[in-house]
Amino acid sequence: MFADDPDFQETLVKRLERRKVEAKGTDSGSKALSLLDQDDFDVVILDLEMPGLSGIDALREIKKRRPLVEVIVLTGHASVEWGVQGMQLGAFDYVVKPESLIELVDKIYQAYDRKQRHEKGAR
Repeated sequence: MFADDPDFQETLVKRLERRKVEAKGTDSGSKALSLLDQDDFDVVILDLEMPGLSGIDALREIKKRRPLVEVIVLTGHASVEWGVQGMQLGAFDYVVKPESLIELVDKIYQAYDRKQRHEKGAR
């Protein structure tokens, strides 16, 4: 989980972990890429508006480094243009905050299943 709002991020990470979804969080695109280099992730929830490296630039770099990682774009500022751009760059889905946690967890599982199918097809 990579979000610009530390309180939102911390709350979401805790709520996901209570639902047995392993989660880590950070507050910038560059820190997100460092985490991605240090650990193995299946699904990334990425806020589009972060300090430093923008969410769109972080998405582009994530897909370049780890093409099979599924990315769910999350933003509090709905923009059709950003949503379309995110999907064109390979995002799994585009979600506007505040999304229902149940719906977000469902999307995470869908993205995880898709990654597993892609990995099996790549072997």
